Amino acid sequence: MSEHLKRDLASLRIDHDSPRPARRWPLLLLIPAALLLAGIYGLRLRAALSEVPVTVTRATLEADGAPQGGAPVLTASGYVVARRKAVVSAKIQGRLAWLGVEEGSRVREGELIARLEDADYLAQVQNSKAGVMRAEADLAELVRMRGVAERLHADKVLDQDSLEAARSRVRVSEAVLEQAKAALAFSEAQQKNTQIRAPFAGTVVKKMAEVGESVAPIPPGVNISTASGAIVALADLATLEVEADVSESNVARLGDAQPAEVTVEAFPDRRYKAVLRQVIPTADRTKATVQVKVTILDKDKDLKPEMSARVNFTEPAPAAGAVTAVAKPQVVIAKDAIATRDGKKVVFEVVAGQLKQRVIETGAEREGRVVVRQGLAGGESLVSKPAESLKDGDKVKVQG
Repeated sequence: MSEHLKRDLASLRIDHDSPRPARRWPLLLLIPAALLLAGIYGLRLRAALSEVPVTVTRATLEADGAPQGGAPVLTASGYVVARRKAVVSAKIQGRLAWLGVEEGSRVREGELIARLEDADYLAQVQNSKAGVMRAEADLAELVRMRGVAERLHADKVLDQDSLEAARSRVRVSEAVLEQAKAALAFSEAQQKNTQIRAPFAGTVVKKMAEVGESVAPIPPGVNISTASGAIVALADLATLEVEADVSESNVARLGDAQPAEVTVEAFPDRRYKAVLRQVIPTADRTKATVQVKVTILDKDKDLKPEMSARVNFTEPAPAAGAVTAVAKPQVVIAKDAIATRDGKKVVFEVVAGQLKQRVIETGAEREGRVVVRQGLAGGESLVSKPAESLKDGDKVKVQG
């Protein structure tokens, strides 16, 4: 084979070992995606930083130190109930479109827990807005015509009756505009009523509706287990107490703030300190009993509403000087929850993710706990170790 032919064949051979040019277009596509993710992260970080992280402690009801466990007075049976409870329903009738809670869910005051279908209410709002715009346009035209009438009357061209008629039409149009604004306010209120919010902070103890069911307003005083049209039953477990029935013949043996001891069938080995809070001022003629309400002073997370309970009332233990000591409940908080603002002792209550400053009056202190004489009722969630920068109305995020 000639040299010339060999060179021609060599020029046609494909070299598989030579490096191919790198494809850079996938890298260029990744750059916008990375920038988008960085922007989303920045927005979330900014929203998170706007809420101040805090830890909370709870104000509790405790005995004032008077010894309990004196001589037994009488025993009564009853049930554990929440002093603060509610059957939550909608203000208007509608179909449930969204439900954001389950049994056991903890909610804050004002938190959105359910929502009704609102397409028709939104349409009413738009219609009312259009009515307001129409009334405003009519009023503007009649005001213009009134001005023309006043000028013609001044030039002796228009009589007095025509001028008064023009002024009357303006006043009627003003009334129509106010009526349209009222209709708009009503339709907006109806649309807002499709959002069901928690009336207070607590725990959902019963879910009574599912998405797609029709719900309706519930009259007060209904039975939680039989309420039809309600959405959830809510209870504040920090206010648990015992409702017990005492025989008519034994009611006179109970006094104000009578000390007691509570046991529940679920935990027969536990003893809870308690104190008589109220004697209902009427009797049950069918059972010949009077209902009493007993505050549990050292409740724990295991106590649940509707548990069977037994209350053992005891004599107040005598104190020094043979004076009968009565165990009265007192509001007690952690010492590090107290701050000073403008020379006053204050605490910061967490309500629906915001701080509410409360001025308090303190009493005795023991083992890092302080008695609050005035300003709190017990059960409030308070900021622990509040920073100097915290103020009333700050948005916070509870940690832990």
